[in-house]
Parts: sequence; C-alpha cells; structure tokens
Amino acid sequence: MKVGDLCQKQVVTVRPFDELVSAARLMREKHVGYLIVVEPAFKEGTFVPEGVLTDRDMVVSVMARETDPSSLRVGDIMTRNPVLAQEDDSLPAALERMRRIGVRRLPVVGDQGQLVGVLSLDDVISALVAQLQDVAGSIRSEQLVEHALRPWLALPAACQRRRALDRTTYRTPADAELQ
Repeated sequence: MKVGDLCQKQVVTVRPFDELVSAARLMREKHVGYLIVVEPAFKEGTFVPEGVLTDRDMVVSVMARETDPSSLRVGDIMTRNPVLAQEDDSLPAALERMRRIGVRRLPVVGDQGQLVGVLSLDDVISALVAQLQDVAGSIRSEQLVEHALRPWLALPAACQRRRALDRTTYRTPADAELQ
C-alpha cells in the first residue's frame, strides 16, 4: 500500500507570516492539532511544505514560557523543514520514518515537492482495522459456507458441549483406540 492511497487530501494549512493566534483559532475551528505551513510552489495553485505547527508546539514554546501569543507569527515557532513522505512511498517505509523521528503525522508530497496530503497514524490504524475486518469476514463466510454444505456439522452449541462432556465421561472403545 502506498502513502498516497492512505493520506488525507484535505489538509489545513497556514503561512509562516500568519498570526499565531489566528492559527490557534483555525485549529479549534477545524478540530485539528496539526497545521502544515506552506509557501506557494512554482506551479500555479500548488504549495510546498515549509514547516509544521502543532498544538503542542504552542503549549511548549508559548504558553509554558508565558510568552504573549499575539506578538508571534507561525514562522516564529513552527518546526522548519519537516520530514516528508512521498506519495509513492510504501506504508512500511513511512511508518519506519515516523517511528524513527517520533511523530504521529507526516506531510505527503508529490513528485515535484507539492503538498498532496498528510499521513497520520489514525489513517494507518483505520486502514489496518478495515483489513482485519475483511479477514474476520472471510472467516465468518467460510463458516457459513461450511454449515450450508454440511448441515449435520452445525449442531447447536448445547449439543456440542453435551457431546464433549459425554466423550470425557463415557469413553467409547473408539475413543480408547484414538489415545
């Protein structure tokens, strides 16, 4: 699976010169804790990631230091030159990169460095859950087919428990031969 197949294409972005308070409001309005800081790319209508800004950045760099947030711009506290994922990267390669640098999200770029999305661990977990549901569905389907083809094997659970109890309590000669 490729990163470009999993990443969220709807990305919330800001510019480095935007006011930090405006960025915080945007996070609240969009219900996100991660903004990608962009600059226009050469190609009209596209942007390249210059940095990222997280709600944690704001807490650690501004609130904990008792700095006045209205005096700051996004570029003052953003993480510059973020680690990126290419949309053609394999998911295992992107996950290894995320683990190595200790992040939960990566900006995803296209072949010319243009922003195409953001990959989060939430996206990865959702995809894995969907795959596990497919596996479980396959097992359930197999059981349904088995019961349809061999109805005599589909004994009620009470009969199956009774039969198991009978085998442990009253051993038949055939049971003795099996041991």
